[in-house]
Amino acid sequence: MKEQSLPRLFASFADPTRLRILHLLSQEKELCVCDIIQALKLPQSKISRHLAYLRNAKLIDSRKNGLWRHYRLCPPQGGFHKSLIACLKNCFSEVQILKQDRLRLSKIKKRPARCL
Repeated sequence: MKEQSLPRLFASFADPTRLRILHLLSQEKELCVCDIIQALKLPQSKISRHLAYLRNAKLIDSRKNGLWRHYRLCPPQGGFHKSLIACLKNCFSEVQILKQDRLRLSKIKKRPARCL
């Protein structure tokens, strides 16, 4: 990992909204932007701004499917990045807001019609 990318990596993990997005993506292979918006219960504009930041930091990637964009974590670039992603998956299970996000997401994913 390049040394100049470390501040952006730390800034990505330091913001509560970006941390919540990264945590959800660490639990799922891929999520539609509409699912992220509903799980975090935040406005689309705020989610989009944070997704753009994470994309520019090369922490997430996206693909377009019709009108919707689907997001996933980028493969870790180096041991430090890999450790941070592992921590997202395993170390934050006790954080209440992240538990609530995961619970909302699990309910959303059970709905038959999503992203319409």
